[in-house]
Amino acid sequence: MLACTAPVIRPQTLRDALRARADRPDATVLAGGTDVMVYIEAGVLRPSAVIDLWGCHGLRGIEVRGNELRIGATTTHSDVARDPRVPAVLRESALTVGAVQIQNRGTVGGNICNSSPAGDTLPVWLALDADFQLSSVRGTRRVAAADYWQGYKQTALAADELLTAIYLPDVEGEAHFRKVGTRMAQAISKVIFCGRRSQGVARLAFGAVGPVPLRVRAAEDALAAGAPVSEVVRLVREGIVPIDDVRSTRDYRARVAGNVVGRWLG
Repeated sequence: MLACTAPVIRPQTLRDALRARADRPDATVLAGGTDVMVYIEAGVLRPSAVIDLWGCHGLRGIEVRGNELRIGATTTHSDVARDPRVPAVLRESALTVGAVQIQNRGTVGGNICNSSPAGDTLPVWLALDADFQLSSVRGTRRVAAADYWQGYKQTALAADELLTAIYLPDVEGEAHFRKVGTRMAQAISKVIFCGRRSQGVARLAFGAVGPVPLRVRAAEDALAAGAPVSEVVRLVREGIVPIDDVRSTRDYRARVAGNVVGRWLG
């Protein structure tokens, strides 16, 4: 970190990491560092200390626990993309995160905690009804992905907590992922969509169309009830809150969000 002279804490165990977080709630947490390093080098972020979790044992890996899939927070996008136990839509989304070098270093937990509404994997966690495990020296709790993002760059994570794992239930039904960007690779999303439907259940989750990744509940209810595709598309366009920015316009995002849903539902 050429532009950073802050002390770096490198815990080797989860217990040590939670203790470090309790002692330094002001510190910047670094997992893969693919965003944090950029912010530091650009002078946007000036950390008082850095807690580097890259070498921390117990935070990386994928395993089946009962009827759930547990993904450790420092598991890389490449790890996720290669594991056949991971739902196909999540593997697909992991392959859209930057280039191969970024996928090899960037972590799923970092993508979640960075909390950019344009984070490529975030709508997938929503569509798959993921739970996030938040841990501290005080104990461990689980928060549904739908309750985690509370405002732009605001999350349910307390100052002394770390995201330690993500849990995915064994869900059924058809699922679909689509990222719309300027290019096929290494592009920040203009619209991200992940949909899932089965008998009586529908999830329509989006990124880059609001201050947080979001589900459009009214459209989900309509789809689950068997409403026409045109009605679902209308509710999607009404339920998102896109903005104009350097990458796209509000009207474009609203139109495209409806289009990707309509083409999926066909």
